[in-house]
Amino acid sequence: MTLNELRFIVAVAQERNFRRAAEKSFISQPALSLAIQKLEEELGLKIFERGKNEITVTPVGTAIVEQAQRVLEEAERIREIATQGMNQLAAPLRVGVIHSVGPYLLPDLIPALKKVAPQMPLEVEENITANLETLLRNGKLDVIVIALPFGDASILTQPLYDEPFEVVVNSDHRWEARRSIKAPELSEEHVLLLNSGHCFSNQVAEACPDLNRKGADIQQGTSLETIRNMVASGHGITVLPASANSARYRSRLLKVIPFTKPAPSRRIALAWRKSFARTQAIEALAQAVAQAKITGIKHLP
Repeated sequence: MTLNELRFIVAVAQERNFRRAAEKSFISQPALSLAIQKLEEELGLKIFERGKNEITVTPVGTAIVEQAQRVLEEAERIREIATQGMNQLAAPLRVGVIHSVGPYLLPDLIPALKKVAPQMPLEVEENITANLETLLRNGKLDVIVIALPFGDASILTQPLYDEPFEVVVNSDHRWEARRSIKAPELSEEHVLLLNSGHCFSNQVAEACPDLNRKGADIQQGTSLETIRNMVASGHGITVLPASANSARYRSRLLKVIPFTKPAPSRRIALAWRKSFARTQAIEALAQAVAQAKITGIKHLP
């Protein structure tokens, strides 16, 4: 049993296809198939069921693939430990960010990170929480920026900041002159929210439970910026995180109104695997977020 063989079974489990797994592993398909067959013979069991149109992982194969992923991570940690005496801030950091944070955090985070860790570029993946979690656990990402609660005993988290939600209406809307809005009032309006796969949409629904009642006038959109433009055109109202309402996003066609206190909010945090050895990189990222000047948020110590 070799590390390469473990890499091959993890690749096949992720791709569900021998050809794509071979391309991903920079090896020919026959060589990959032969290596996996050799491993299965050595173990005396089938890791994969080969169907005509798809590859599936057997029940025992699932446990083997999960253990293989852990072994590969620990093997990679040997390399990371060996370089701890060197600069942990010189290599790229693979960061995942949820859609409702990325566009509003990154423009301020990148300049701050350049000061904290000038030799550490970011490789950024923007996605929904569920997909980011999968990529993190599979070792495809080093750290992700998500909303709490999140994770389990294998994941470490560090809270970064609290962020209130705000109501956004068209400048001709009847609420335009209001100083604050009570959460139950939203159910009286045509409300535009992100698709339910986005955690921010779920957080708004939890903060404003009347939006969950049958007959509530809810329309879903694919991005906060698309929704913002629909509201500007006069099509409904929305709820945005405070960071999305900074000066660079303000429009004379829109009015931002706070919720009546206590305003609904979310807590944004970093999350990474316990086995990730570049702790200085995590610290640098958290420090850069703390130095970023982001409208409307409350940094946490």
